[in-house]
Amino acid sequence: MTRQLNPGDPFPNYTVSTTDGRTLNIPNDLKGEYAVIIFYRGIW
Repeated sequence: MTRQLNPGDPFPNYTVSTTDGRTLNIPNDLKGEYAVIIFYRGIW
């Protein structure tokens, strides 16, 4: 079961791939920085 994040909640540990092929572990790789994560649904 997933849980909805509310404003001010810490981001859970999550690993994503960037558009340039790097892998980021959020929030560990972005400590002290802001991030915007956008999820796209569909086929490119």
